[in-house]
This record gives sequence, structure tokens and C-alpha cells, in this order.
Amino acid sequence: MRSVGIYTLGCKVNTYESEYIINLLKESGYVIKDFDDICDVYIINTCTVTNNSDSKSKKIIRQAIRRNPDACVVAMGCFIASHMDYKEQGLDIVLANKDKSKIVELLDEWFNTKEMISCLYKGRLSEFEDMYITDFPGRTRAFVKIQDGCDNFCAYCIIPFVRGKCRSKEESKVIDEVTSLVKNGYKEVVLTGIHTGSYGVDLDTSFADLLNKLIKIDGLKRLRISSIEVTELNEDVLNIIRNSNIIVDHLHIPIQAGSDEILRSMKRKYDLEFYKKKINEIRDIRPDIAISTDVIVGFPGEDESLFLKTMETCREIEFSKLHVFPFSEREGTVAAKLPNKLDNKTKKDYARRLINLSKELEINYMNKFIGKELEVLIEEEIDGYSYGHTSNYIHVKIKGSFEHNSFVKVKLDSVEYPYMIGK
Repeated sequence: MRSVGIYTLGCKVNTYESEYIINLLKESGYVIKDFDDICDVYIINTCTVTNNSDSKSKKIIRQAIRRNPDACVVAMGCFIASHMDYKEQGLDIVLANKDKSKIVELLDEWFNTKEMISCLYKGRLSEFEDMYITDFPGRTRAFVKIQDGCDNFCAYCIIPFVRGKCRSKEESKVIDEVTSLVKNGYKEVVLTGIHTGSYGVDLDTSFADLLNKLIKIDGLKRLRISSIEVTELNEDVLNIIRNSNIIVDHLHIPIQAGSDEILRSMKRKYDLEFYKKKINEIRDIRPDIAISTDVIVGFPGEDESLFLKTMETCREIEFSKLHVFPFSEREGTVAAKLPNKLDNKTKKDYARRLINLSKELEINYMNKFIGKELEVLIEEEIDGYSYGHTSNYIHVKIKGSFEHNSFVKVKLDSVEYPYMIGK
């Protein structure tokens, strides 16, 4: 039996796709080993969202080639899609974001011929590649990819070019997959996609319609949305959040910048007034909801005064966490041609200051729950402590041993960042 090691970079969509590939390989008789082991096959599911992602993708590919020169080394995903001319001596199979489900056939072909295989394409993908998972070994939280692609074309982003058009998994298939996961013991399911809230734009349905059906699945305790654009939180979606306690008390809503000047340069689809109004609508429905966000710092033209506006906006909105990304120029995007680019030192300084603010905001949010009781889904036990997350995504540490994948009512006593301590 041949052995395989898989390394996944980037987003939750990649995580889902890698898990699907692992299941395919297991069914075909492959043995899954640690990526650092000597394997017959190495698969690197790459990312290209930033320059750092590109560098890490190349580094991991080279590591695999050096580890076992006789192995079949496969590179797939967004880095390959954005660098179709990428070559590395010892790289045996390259494919972008299409035909990942054909990995077994591609490996069979390579082991028969030992000749380089290239599955690349030009143009934007327009068909959804169906994948189906019923088990995530070792995880208490299951992911379901419901959507792929993006049509927003924000000025900084390469993803619409490498992931293709917005396209959705058939509604019945999503419902079947979530139902199977729940039957297999998963109490929390995370809906994921490249542009998750656009689900249904290519079908005769909508994201709200899908949510309304999923929350009725018997046995599903928590439904989490990996990320959603503020423009997609329409009245239909908000009504479901208002009326269902299956939807968790946490939303990740990217803001990307805290000034209208930079939002316009980024070609985002909203201004601050719209964003803040929508956040207030959500908090009218769920006063204690955690709202985390993404922020890009050091975008071309973002001087100190505009950066301070972003700091002020993040404080005002009181996010529960900030995911901070220094601007990374992507060839082929509008932002790559903009003037007034910032040097790396300034971008790192902005990022450092915003990360410090994120910690402050996280602690402030946690402090609101001292003395309160919340349900925690137990995920792991380490050195006599159990760990898990609340519905509003607070990471909780509890002394003692509790059953894995069970809900435990916990009184939150204190903050020991990055955890809350409960009993």
C-alpha cells in the first residue's frame, strides 16, 4: 500500500477539500501518514492570498521534493492557478482548482508512466466540483463547502481569478451532507465557501432559503457561518438569525478598512455608514453576539491619519477579534497599479498596532461574560484540562475531564487570555 502525506495552506475551503481528498485516497487503499514522514506521495494544497502564502507554498513543495526524491509530489490549488508557469525539478503533478476530485486517477496515471502531469486551464471556472464528506476524524466541528468562486473583484484580491465565478452546490446535496454528518455524531457544522453568502446566485434559491432548511435538521445543535459579507446580511438572513438558536452567536463579517477613502480604493461594496448600521441591526437581534472581522492594513494611500480612522472604527464597533493582514500586492489586480504604496516597515507597524488592539478588544469582549453560564462543546483534553468553544466562539478552559463532543454548561469565572476559565 502506498502512503500519502498532505499539507494544507490557507482557508477553510482548502481544509474541506483536503479532507475530501484524504477520504478518496483512503477508499482507494492509500495509507495517510504525517506530512513529515517518508511517503510515496506528497500533496500540497496551496494558497496565494498573500506573498507570504506564495512563499510558504513554494517552501513546502521544495521540502517534500527533498524529503523523498522518489515520491510523487503533487501541488494543487490557488498558488498553482495564479502561477501556471511555476516549475520545480521533482514536481510531478500540478493542478489548479479543478479536478481535485480526480486525484486517484491522476496518481494511477503517474505511477504507470512516471511522466509529469499538468492539469491547468485558462479562463474562470464556472462549474461546481461536487465533493461530499460524512466524517472529519478527530474533529468535533464539521465543515461543509456549499459554494465556490467570487464575482466581487475587490481591488486587492486575486481570488476571483484563481477560484472562478460564484457557483453553488445543489441545495439537496448540502442538506444530505449536513444530515449525514449529524447522524455520524457531529453537533456543530460550519458552512464554508469562497463567498459563502452568495450561495444560490446561480441556482433557483438563496442563502436564506438554505439556512431555513438546514436549521430544521433533527439533531443539529449548532450551525456556524464561516464568513459572510455585510451586504449579504439581508432581512431574510437576519430573520433566521432572530428566530433560530441553531445559528450560533458569532458572525465573521469582513470590514477590510475603517475609512471610506480606503474602502472606495479597495472597491468594496459598502461604506462605513452601511456597515455600522447593519452591525447595529444584528446587535438589536442578538445583543451578546461576537462579531469578528478581517482588516487589511497598509493599502496604497493609507497614511497615518487613515490608519488611525481604522483603529477608531474598530474600537467603535467593538469587534470580538480582528484578523489582521498587511497589504500584499497581487499581480493582475487593480491595487497593484495604484500609486502611494507603503513600505514594509510601515505596514508591519500598522499590523502590530492593530494586533495589539485586537487582543484588547478580545479581552473586553470576554470580560462581559464573567459570572455567566454558557454551553461549551468539549473538543479536547490536555494535562487535566478540557477545552472547547461556546456558541459565541469564546475558547474555554475547564479543570477536569469531560466527554469529547459533549455539551457542558460552564460558569465563566475569569479571563486567562486567550482562554476564559470556567467550571
